[in-house]
Amino acid sequence: MSTLLEIKSSVLRQVQVCPSFRRKTEQEPTSTSVDLQEPATGAWKPGDGVEFFAHMRLILKKGEGRQGLPCPEVLLRSGSPAPAEPVDSNRGLRALTQEEVEMLYEEALYTVLHRAGTMSPDQVDDEEVLLAYLQQVFGTNPEQHAEAIERVKKAKAPTYALKVSVMRAKNLLAKDPNGFSDPYCMLGILPASGTPREQSGQKEQRFSFRKGSKRSGPLPAKCIQVTEVKSSTLNPVWKEHFLFEIEDVSTDQLHLDIWDHDDDVSLAEACRKLNEVIGLKGMSRYFKQIVKSARANGTAGPTEDHTDDFLGCLNIPVRRDTIMSQRGRFGFLSYLLLLSRVLRFEHRVEEPNSSSWHGELSGPGTTILCLHGAQSNLSPLQLAVLHWQVSSRHHQTRTLDYGYLLGLLEDMQAHWEEAPLLPQEQEESLADSFSAFSEFGLRLLRQLRDYFPATNSTAVYRLELLLKCLDKLQLFQPSFEICPFETELNMDIAAALKRGNREWYDRLLSAKSPRELPGPQRLAGLVELADVIYEDLQACYGIYASLFHGILKVDFFTLTFRQLERLVAEEAWVLTEELSPKMTLQVASGLFELYLTLADIQHFWSYIPGRDSRSLALAGIHTPFLPAVKLWLQVLRDQSKWRLQGAVDVDTLEPVDASSRHSSSAATASLCFSHIQELWVRLAWPDPAQAQGLGTQLSQDLCEAALFYTELLRKKVDAQPGAAGEAVSEPLCVVLNNVELVRRASGQALRGLAWPEGALGLEGVLPRPLLSCIQALEEDLHREAHTVTAHLTSKMVADIRKYVQHISLSPDSIQNDEAVAPLMKYLDEKLALLNASLVKENLSRVLEALWELLLQAILQALGANSDVSADFYGRFHFTLEALVSFFHAEGQGLPLESLRDGSYKRLEEELRLHKCSTRECIEQFYLDKLKQRSLEQNRFGRLSVRCHYEAAEQRLAVEVLHAADLLPLDANGLSDPFVIVELGPPHLFPLVRSQRTQVKARTLHPVFDELFHFSVPAEACRHRGACVLFTVMDHDWLSTNDFAGEAALSLGSVSGIARPQVGAGSRAGQPITLHLRRPRAQVRSALRMLEGRTNKEAQEFVKKLKELEKCMEADP
Repeated sequence: MSTLLEIKSSVLRQVQVCPSFRRKTEQEPTSTSVDLQEPATGAWKPGDGVEFFAHMRLILKKGEGRQGLPCPEVLLRSGSPAPAEPVDSNRGLRALTQEEVEMLYEEALYTVLHRAGTMSPDQVDDEEVLLAYLQQVFGTNPEQHAEAIERVKKAKAPTYALKVSVMRAKNLLAKDPNGFSDPYCMLGILPASGTPREQSGQKEQRFSFRKGSKRSGPLPAKCIQVTEVKSSTLNPVWKEHFLFEIEDVSTDQLHLDIWDHDDDVSLAEACRKLNEVIGLKGMSRYFKQIVKSARANGTAGPTEDHTDDFLGCLNIPVRRDTIMSQRGRFGFLSYLLLLSRVLRFEHRVEEPNSSSWHGELSGPGTTILCLHGAQSNLSPLQLAVLHWQVSSRHHQTRTLDYGYLLGLLEDMQAHWEEAPLLPQEQEESLADSFSAFSEFGLRLLRQLRDYFPATNSTAVYRLELLLKCLDKLQLFQPSFEICPFETELNMDIAAALKRGNREWYDRLLSAKSPRELPGPQRLAGLVELADVIYEDLQACYGIYASLFHGILKVDFFTLTFRQLERLVAEEAWVLTEELSPKMTLQVASGLFELYLTLADIQHFWSYIPGRDSRSLALAGIHTPFLPAVKLWLQVLRDQSKWRLQGAVDVDTLEPVDASSRHSSSAATASLCFSHIQELWVRLAWPDPAQAQGLGTQLSQDLCEAALFYTELLRKKVDAQPGAAGEAVSEPLCVVLNNVELVRRASGQALRGLAWPEGALGLEGVLPRPLLSCIQALEEDLHREAHTVTAHLTSKMVADIRKYVQHISLSPDSIQNDEAVAPLMKYLDEKLALLNASLVKENLSRVLEALWELLLQAILQALGANSDVSADFYGRFHFTLEALVSFFHAEGQGLPLESLRDGSYKRLEEELRLHKCSTRECIEQFYLDKLKQRSLEQNRFGRLSVRCHYEAAEQRLAVEVLHAADLLPLDANGLSDPFVIVELGPPHLFPLVRSQRTQVKARTLHPVFDELFHFSVPAEACRHRGACVLFTVMDHDWLSTNDFAGEAALSLGSVSGIARPQVGAGSRAGQPITLHLRRPRAQVRSALRMLEGRTNKEAQEFVKKLKELEKCMEADP
């Protein structure tokens, strides 16, 4: 028992139309048999099927990566540098002549030598460093460099000018009664001779343009410029720009006055503004304005200005923090040429194939360009435009980072919004740069897969920046008077993508499947081409589509899918038409693989909502592939059998490892069935009617393969010599485990072969042909498992009978547990071996078989021993209960319901009857009759009776009313029935004789209406088993009467015995309909018990019953 208590769930993790396939093959000798008939040769390649299934695994593995759409992280597998983009030195700026280079060199030297102002912290202020840098940029030798400097120094000195921008002021003084001022600025240059340097001992004297200086007169009007007046504000914003000529850069100063403008008003008008006064300060300003108005009306002197109020002033030395500019020179073109020269020099020191340079210039380069831009009076917009033009052209000759170019466009866009005005010539130059860059970008997009592969994250990021640059170009289009694009850029991009798709496909087709080759040779290349197209569409959907749609609003995936799907569909239609008349196994295999990939391509369309798949070129493509698919499935059927036969041939019928209990061939069979099911899922045939035919045939082939495998196993284990004296055969255990594993694997594979049944099919419900196929295979494999189980347990029959005989021969002097101990020890040892060798399901099967063997052995022992003591039967009763406890094993073994069913009930009944006395056995005989139920209520007919007990007369009244639907027992198809009425058991009613009705001739529905009385006490009628027995007989004049049926009625339920009778009517109670029947096994078992008894009472009872049995015939 200890063994079964340790049984838990198995450690083996197992893989999970028609009558019985085994019976079907027996009935159809012309069909493919599951016997050891060899599979058809010529299907793929005769052999063990290994090569075929290896190829099928490759197909399935290809499909595993196509379940759904991969996320971008899966596609972007590489972070290596992006592929080099095409560069062309001719796409840069025009090459300069030697004379032009020398002029540009001198221009740059002139900029450095005549620089003015103060440099910012990140710039270089060392003149020698700047000159040396220019010498390197232009590549001049020291002599040429020195001569150029001399020529520049001898040139005419520049004219300096100061560019001043008045932007805003904050928190000015309030000079008007309303709490505000009307400020404006006056600006001018104070020459060294006009700047008062003397200071009084009491208060600093500030210069004012209106008052002038005490030592010199006011500045001339041409040196003073004024901003606009900003009304009623203390925080004015002007954003006005002025230009002043400078005589002495070292000593001149910029002077700025801020004034509050007051219009001339009359005294009456000033008085009327009293309601605008705010606060006490406002009242003071109001009275001041009244006084000023009175003076302005004639009391003030003619030279005194009393209108505007002074708010403040500021002196700024020109040399301190201003930047000077040279006027009168055409600096736009020279800056462009200089920037191009500097950029080429700076980028030259980088790696030749580097595309990550962001345009960072060195300190001297930045300084020289800043000086030149300032001296050329270039606006921020012009500088941004120049940097874009030069960098975008330079990018086409030597690759730059697109992030740098995008930053230049954003910078230009910001300045464009502030001052979107350029001279026409400069705007035309900018438009040309846009056109050149967009043309370059479109050329890259045409070769998108080459320069921006979806598997390279670096390249994809560069593509994203390129698309953002192109998107920025579109933003400038409405601002140009001269449009740089003939059509919308989006349309140009879509056209470039289409052209690139077609060029890529043509190259792919020429490389993989040239049209000049014969059809069979082109087929393999077309399969590769379809695979590449699928992977490309994956990349388009997962990577490219979101970029193009999110940045440029271009539906790249739809565009590409439509184009490539149409192209590959055209090629497939043409090839299938060519190959259909030449269908061979090799061609069928290639077409099958091609169809799977085309179906995968078609499935892409379902990922896009709102798309109609009927409009696709691949719609209906499955039709020409149907013959190839049918032929390939036939190949699969034959190769499966070859594979299984090869696996069984090399199988040693030993577990594959310590954790498994099946052998290698079972693992191979499970894997084959799993591959078949996965392949069907991949096939996903779209036509429901055709799918039903394919699926039905494939399911039948799989069932035949499963039975073919079990037959091979059985024959292999039968051919092996068994070990002498071995009760538990390990090969048989392995075979049993193999059958169970294959049962689960084939069942799971068959359930995966479901096909669509059209509009009437219910989702999740298996088709009827497939369901019947599964049920038939399940029955066959269960039958096979029981066969192997019987073979396994048959080796233990002799031992079990020996130990049961030991129990029966044990003397009464020893204890029951001692008599049973050898049997229990034997079972414990054998079940320990079985538990270690079998999976849980098979162990349950073996336990059930052993249980049945034990019950039959005990029944045989009981039958072989008659007229023995009660202790003999008590010992076997003890044995039976001990075995129940052993096999149940506290819930770890067989369930009690199954243990106490079938033969157990018969054995328990016999043991109980053997322990009973003769009268108890007779009572049990009648009790069994009362418990018996008719299996078919109308088979033997019905009998209507009425019974009641008359307490006053102490007699039982039994009225036989009529019968119906009796069995025809005569040759004329009728019967001559009569009814025998008797009370039982006999020992309860020893003085009561049986009575009988009259014979009713030639009828199956006799009417008797006869009343019989039996004088019996009520106490006897209430006894357990007391009943009235009705036996219907067919009267024969020339032979023994025939038995037609019988029925029993318990006297305990009769009126007057079960409850007191109300009234004394002789016919009280309702009629009772009894169904006639024949005695069943459990009734006859009591009779067999009595046959073994030698006492007179038992022999007389048996004699009477045997006389009745002579009248019985076999059931019709």
